[in-house]
Amino acid sequence: MAWSGSDAEFQAFIDRHGLTFTQLSDDDGAVYDRFAIPIQPAVVVVQPDGHVETLFGAVDEPLIDQLVGDALA
Repeated sequence: MAWSGSDAEFQAFIDRHGLTFTQLSDDDGAVYDRFAIPIQPAVVVVQPDGHVETLFGAVDEPLIDQLVGDALA
């Protein structure tokens, strides 16, 4: 997850949703810019061969499992 906003809001969001995966603060917007993300929520999957797939909108666990499985296949 990339986030821009206050550190306190960032941590509160992580705590509220019980997120356990790696988080990064994107205060300067570099991650959003790198992957041309104009809105949230969005998911970017970078394949081992460098192919980038971007999905806009919320994703559920089965879709995440599929995306990761496809990336590792």
